[in-house]
Amino acid sequence: MISNAGRLEVGEIPLALYIHIPWCVKKCPYCDFNSHELPADTQLSMYDEYVDALLDDALMQQPLSQGRAVSSIFIGGGTPSLLPIAHYQRLFTGLKEIFCFAADIEVTMEANPGTLEHAPFAQYLDVGINRLSIGVQSFAADKLTTLGRIHDPAQALSAIRAARLAGFERVNVDLMHGLPQQTYQEALADIQMAHEAGATHLSWYQLTIEPNTVFYRSQPILPNEDNLADIEKAGQALLQQLGYTNYEVSAWAGSCDKPCRHNVNYWQFGDYLAIGAGAHGKITIASDALDHAAFDTNNELHAQSGIYRFSKSRLPKDYMDYHRVSTDDTSLKAPKMVGWSAIASDELVSEFMLNALRLHDGVTWQLFEARTGMSYKDIADSVERLVAKGLLTESTEKLQTTALGRRYLNQILRAFL
Repeated sequence: MISNAGRLEVGEIPLALYIHIPWCVKKCPYCDFNSHELPADTQLSMYDEYVDALLDDALMQQPLSQGRAVSSIFIGGGTPSLLPIAHYQRLFTGLKEIFCFAADIEVTMEANPGTLEHAPFAQYLDVGINRLSIGVQSFAADKLTTLGRIHDPAQALSAIRAARLAGFERVNVDLMHGLPQQTYQEALADIQMAHEAGATHLSWYQLTIEPNTVFYRSQPILPNEDNLADIEKAGQALLQQLGYTNYEVSAWAGSCDKPCRHNVNYWQFGDYLAIGAGAHGKITIASDALDHAAFDTNNELHAQSGIYRFSKSRLPKDYMDYHRVSTDDTSLKAPKMVGWSAIASDELVSEFMLNALRLHDGVTWQLFEARTGMSYKDIADSVERLVAKGLLTESTEKLQTTALGRRYLNQILRAFL
């Protein structure tokens, strides 16, 4: 059993906010995210109701901020850019009344390249969104068709260029490799084209076949292991040549950009509130911050000191289906917590490692102790065994994988279960 006796200094832990917009035009066959095809008879009233629910959800979670400013926001989906710009204006006006925003807050929104799936990019800047993540996946027309994407290569290139011209200084581009029938040359061409179009950051990751997807039920033929290894090695070399720094397994920051603050907060086991259908959050509660023991059936918060995870209803209809009362009533209703539980002390190590070991520079032992309340002594034996196997670096200052360890990350993680 792990000894979780250390005091958790909540004020020192960054706080982020995740917002989930659940709709997309078409569900992609590889996607296992909580996304739902936009109803054919969609009315603006649906978006109105959803923003109402988001704001009520945020108000319910406001005590969890415990006086901290929100340092980053990430709007994911689905296709968040399907939400009309007027609704983003109302959402952000409301959020600023509920939370304190850091002066240098990073606000990222995922967007698809299709022109009908987003407003003019300059309007997002006006709302306060200052970083875009554009879901390109590939610039090869046949690969886009296979992946079920509804944009074409020209739209993908145009979206990146338009975002930069609108004034976005930080534009991430999502690219997949290891696609069905993808050649070595095609994978490298995707990287080169994203870079030349103006991407300042790349998320470059291998296609994986996940349960509960169309690809899982009818699996495509993927490149063999040797070809996958060749693509990965050559792609990494090209990215380095183009000036990108690999700070996390699949994240590459360009020379004019920096790591995504929001995602780094996840990987460093920071705190994040979460609003929206199917959203998941993680929060640390100080011993003197709140009273009692959990969220009850009326969404009243009672929590003891500890580290908690929570989630919201997955279906948009269920998320919006609650009795909303006046904000003057102290028993304000909001979308329910369908999952709220403390992370058990003997699960904290694996939870922390699952995130922190994705970072190539690792994390300090001081951070491990501050974010978990544990001591290095609690895991010293496991660490020493992994160091002896050449999977972790030998260091008194930080926890970090070696080059070999990055290749066998799952083996390292199993050692901490």
